[in-house]
Amino acid sequence: MWTMSTTMAQASSRGPAADEAVAWPRWVPAVWVAFVSGALLLLDVVALPVWAAVVTAAAVALAAVSAVRFGAGPWVGGRVDRADLLTVVVLYAAVVGLFRLAFVGFTQANVVGLFLAFAAGLLVGTAGPIAYTTWVRHRPLSTLGLGLHRLPSTVALALLFAAVQFAVTLWGYRLPAAVEWVPLLVMSVVVGLFEAVFFRGFVQGRLEASFGIVAGVAGGAMLYAGYHVGYGMGVGELWFLLGLGVVYAVAYRLVGNVLVLWPLLTPLGAFFNHLQAGDIDLPWAAIAGFGDVLMVVGVVWWVAWRHQRRHQPQPASGDAEPVGRADVRRHRHA
Repeated sequence: MWTMSTTMAQASSRGPAADEAVAWPRWVPAVWVAFVSGALLLLDVVALPVWAAVVTAAAVALAAVSAVRFGAGPWVGGRVDRADLLTVVVLYAAVVGLFRLAFVGFTQANVVGLFLAFAAGLLVGTAGPIAYTTWVRHRPLSTLGLGLHRLPSTVALALLFAAVQFAVTLWGYRLPAAVEWVPLLVMSVVVGLFEAVFFRGFVQGRLEASFGIVAGVAGGAMLYAGYHVGYGMGVGELWFLLGLGVVYAVAYRLVGNVLVLWPLLTPLGAFFNHLQAGDIDLPWAAIAGFGDVLMVVGVVWWVAWRHQRRHQPQPASGDAEPVGRADVRRHRHA
């Protein structure tokens, strides 16, 4: 049984607004699961610019139909949280700036500087949202998509999407020597964690809380595409990444848990792209560096989790809350 997570918007200056339950039939999440699976399968069929256009148009059409059928409330409404939005802007600018410094400023001519700036960007994008969520806003880690909530559905979808991704990318692919692909795989896993926490759990979640589902998915996808300028990518490459961002955002939105994307779906895709491009040459020692980043993130998460257990925070107004497949809410002003 699939479930969908939703961010409830409360829109009254006097207090929480009254919420009205709206029926959400079984076929709705099934349609979005089919959308993600179909989009991944199409990667091997059509040219990437065409793929991005088709995927984006299909997502807009499905969202429009859902809004008309079930009401626009949760899709386009929210309560603006200026502190959240300011934090999103600051952390996003820091991440892009550090990545730009690494890949455009230092480049591979200065490996130490490149890795330090890259690692700093990864840590800002993962530890930053965890610290802000836990100690500044006193929200549970589940609002970042971190936890074991909705685990059966999450695992099922993660395996389904990863299987499709593997089938259209790595199935039958002949790997080079281990020294050429193992460091790339480790890097893909670490960067995949950063992208899942920062862009899905944090950016998408905060935009959705302020502006609704559509803004969360669309804004998260656009910011995901845009951040790749930090890698030195041109504008022409961002169109495909926008479509990919929409697919990943929808996949995350189905369960509100980053495990639907990481450690399988997004690392597999990134790993294949790095192999195909062949423009990154990492030594074995890079594994230790990425391992250090992963360890620091793990320590920050563990400390935050311990803090959460001691204080047992409850989801605040505007945070994501789990609902059953038949329990989507439409808000109205009290």
